Amino acid sequence: MSHTSPASYLVWALLSCMLGVFLVYHLYSFDRFKCLKWNNGPYSGAFKRIMTYSYLFSIPLIITYSVGFSAIKYREGYVSILLVGVTPKPYPLWSSASRACIFPLTLCFSLAWSLEMVTHLEELCFWLFVVNAKTNQQDWFHSHYFKMWIVGSVSAVIYMPLVTIFTRESPYKSEACTFLAGSLGSLSLTVGFMPVLWAFPSMLNNLRAEGVDSGTIVRLTKFHELNTVRVIFRYLFTVPLLILGADGIRPHQHINDSNFWTDLFTFVAALGCTISSGITLIIFFPRSVENEIATRDAAKRRKQLRKIGAQFAVSMSSSREAITSTKMQGTLHGQEYELDPRAIDLTSRSDDFEHDATGISQIQQQQSQPIRPNRKHGSVVELGGIGAPPPRYETPKTPSIQPNRRRDEDVELGSFSSPRSHRKSLPETVLSGASRNTVNPLIHAYTSPINMVYTASAKSRRTSGHSLPSEP
Repeated sequence: MSHTSPASYLVWALLSCMLGVFLVYHLYSFDRFKCLKWNNGPYSGAFKRIMTYSYLFSIPLIITYSVGFSAIKYREGYVSILLVGVTPKPYPLWSSASRACIFPLTLCFSLAWSLEMVTHLEELCFWLFVVNAKTNQQDWFHSHYFKMWIVGSVSAVIYMPLVTIFTRESPYKSEACTFLAGSLGSLSLTVGFMPVLWAFPSMLNNLRAEGVDSGTIVRLTKFHELNTVRVIFRYLFTVPLLILGADGIRPHQHINDSNFWTDLFTFVAALGCTISSGITLIIFFPRSVENEIATRDAAKRRKQLRKIGAQFAVSMSSSREAITSTKMQGTLHGQEYELDPRAIDLTSRSDDFEHDATGISQIQQQQSQPIRPNRKHGSVVELGGIGAPPPRYETPKTPSIQPNRRRDEDVELGSFSSPRSHRKSLPETVLSGASRNTVNPLIHAYTSPINMVYTASAKSRRTSGHSLPSEP
């Protein structure tokens, strides 16, 4: 973007800063920045740390790159060149301080791009593993998809900075090669996501047919929609930079010489980069508004209980002070009186006599009423008066007894159940058994590409009796 106007870098700076603000707000609303801790939760292993910090470090690097070049571009301004006209000042005409910032800022962008490729490669490899995994014994950390992610991540972190370092002698060549190398890597990952998006609807239909719970279906559907939108914006990010990079390494440049096309491609790339990174943040750290409201309400209830407890303690202390003062007053008069808080208030006995007389008159009125026998009207039994026999209750129908049945080599034991309950429970049993046998457990435990992968794998290893060797 050496030929672009200062306004193009200003757009990059504004969008990247907005992304940084959204990052801070989202992480604060997610868990009050607890996810940034080194030991966050019982399964905070090496894999989760790499995935978390590789993404979080890429956003400040992008902000540094865009804000730095925006400030330099506006400080250097424009220049009038013969036969060209007014154009943004080229790199060779910059001041020595501005030229010294070109390589560090370009290296920041190269590192940020390589870390983003680590993030997207992990998601691609993981979902390829989930779509192709058919048995419960398969483990993500021992699959060839995980090994492919390790190799690809190491390659991306190494080759992107090396391209910038080896071409730093020429700012134009360094920028063009960085854009070309990064866009080729990101575009290949984006194209690799297309089979996953194509297979996802059929996988969701199979999960519904096998009786997977609705919560899992909702989470996977949400991920599919977010990932579809993100892939579209990833194309908007990689394709314009690929065009600018490919045109920049040519001896005769056609697109980079046009102010319109360079600014247009720069604007589109900035929009695609920031929006796709924001969607990645939502996928990595998914918020649950229901859980947040429940947690907030629970905190309010605890606060109210503490306030009520404090008020009760104050009232008890005031009552103790009153008792102490009463004792002191009795001592001053020469006699010590102890005030019992459970003392009974003595009232006149005339109220008790009136109460007893009222009770006797009510018993006499009940005895004067005639005694009516119990009568049965349909299925309702009408109770008689005083002295009537106890009501008769109809005994419920006993459930049917299911005999033992022989199925192949196993004997199915009988049980007591009604015919209706048996007919309703049979399909649920069949579906749950089918889902347990054919659906990978990673599907049920999925919450995000960071948490779900390790947690599900740890559970499967604990049940199989194996320990976690290096992951956490």
